[in-house]
Amino acid sequence: MKERPIYLDNQATTPVDPRVLQAMIPYFVEDFGNPHSDSHSFGWEANGALEQSRALVANLVGADAREVVFTSGATESCNMVLRGVAGKNPNRRQRIVTVATEHACILETCAALEDDGFEVVILPVQSDGTVDLDSVRGAVNPQTLIVSVMLANNEIGVLQPIRDIAEICRQVGAYMHTDATQAVGKIPVDVRSLNVDFMSFSAHKFYGPKGIGALYIRWSQAAALHPLTSGGGQEGGLRPGTVAVPLAVGFGEASRIAQCEMHKDMAHTGHLTGILYDMLRKRFPGVQLFGHPSQRLPGNLNIGFPGIRGDDIVEQVGDRLAISTGSACSSASARASHVLEALNLGHETVQSGIRISIGRFNQKKEIRKAADILIDVARQ
Repeated sequence: MKERPIYLDNQATTPVDPRVLQAMIPYFVEDFGNPHSDSHSFGWEANGALEQSRALVANLVGADAREVVFTSGATESCNMVLRGVAGKNPNRRQRIVTVATEHACILETCAALEDDGFEVVILPVQSDGTVDLDSVRGAVNPQTLIVSVMLANNEIGVLQPIRDIAEICRQVGAYMHTDATQAVGKIPVDVRSLNVDFMSFSAHKFYGPKGIGALYIRWSQAAALHPLTSGGGQEGGLRPGTVAVPLAVGFGEASRIAQCEMHKDMAHTGHLTGILYDMLRKRFPGVQLFGHPSQRLPGNLNIGFPGIRGDDIVEQVGDRLAISTGSACSSASARASHVLEALNLGHETVQSGIRISIGRFNQKKEIRKAADILIDVARQ
């Protein structure tokens, strides 16, 4: 049987941890009750599992279980926040502030709200991918409704100063949202420490199942959102419909494992990332790293081989390495990465970008083999 490619695209998605799968299976075939059925034991047991999982997810991010709403994923969570706040917006606040390197679910939702009459301010980033706090101070004023800034970038892995941005929001009474999809489960994240009102994240980015995510809503802001859909009172009335208990259980187990093993995972992915980057630099001295050199996720490398298109390399290694040129959500588009473009790099440099993301199950021998393959293709 043909050997499968080495998987190094863990920012697109991660494999389900076997322990997560084992926790989920009973809720497909045995404990299959509807968690909202309150008249018999099948429903009671399913509801108990759902609420236990909610508590585990909340613990991972330092929240109260009552502050966590289950969704289909971070894209829905981000839409719930921006559209939900806008739907309840007092007319006196019309400004929305975000950053040029945000995920498409933020930028496209902001564009739609701009069509509805909101003023959208998109802040630039510095050459290392971080947002300048002075530019945030200049954009956030008493007319600002909400500020949305990603905690960890989905392409270059850069970490933004969310706590400082939240403090700027507090000074004018604006809401603060962060898309923490790439950070939760990989690095320590605490909603109290970050001082945010809303936070979005997904299970499948840290070894949980696809199809489920969460929205953290600060308890004091529970009434700040207008629901996007109607029908039933589930999830505090914000997200009607039957919650998928097996997925929620998987989310909870992935959260429990992440909380227990996070520092081990960080050390492991950081070590392997260092090995790969060192090998590439020594054997192809011109290789360029995109984004802040240290203020980034431990498993992320976004690099470019000068004069070589990233998509050409990705295509050449596709049967041996699973890597990408950027976000999985925009991979079908032929346009260059908007994240790398925001770094004010030249067109040729932007076209060279390759995203490599290392995860829990990668091994050192895979990393060394990956370096050999990349160098061989780049030299050709």
